[in-house]
Amino acid sequence: MDATDQQLLALLRENARAPTAELARRLGLSRTTVQSRIERLERGGVILGYSVRTGAAHDAAQVRALVMIAAAPRLSPSIESALRRLPQVRTLHSVNGVHDFIAGVEAAGVAELDRLVDRIGALDGVERTSTAILMTTRIDR
Repeated sequence: MDATDQQLLALLRENARAPTAELARRLGLSRTTVQSRIERLERGGVILGYSVRTGAAHDAAQVRALVMIAAAPRLSPSIESALRRLPQVRTLHSVNGVHDFIAGVEAAGVAELDRLVDRIGALDGVERTSTAILMTTRIDR
């Protein structure tokens, strides 16, 4: 990957649905060159897919939190599998230290968040959870 690929990725992170012609204009390249670069990045596994980012009105109606999870070592795979089935779990990271996982979750309100955290805590192999409600996002790339 060169500097142009890095710039292209940054533009796609801003708006993955930006027309190729607009990306080309912003990069000072031809449309076909940009399309070729995108295809190469996809084939090479740099770009794995595209996602949806929700708007401020939707986000304002949601409660987002990080749930730190301490897990019994041999049950981590089954915990991960169970968390994958919960649509409120938006991200899951394995970490080192006191906790084994950090789950980024989203709920329609505090009561739903409370039920979700209870559900996570009740999973077989979850030893304890700790939750931090997210207040504002200062950087989102």
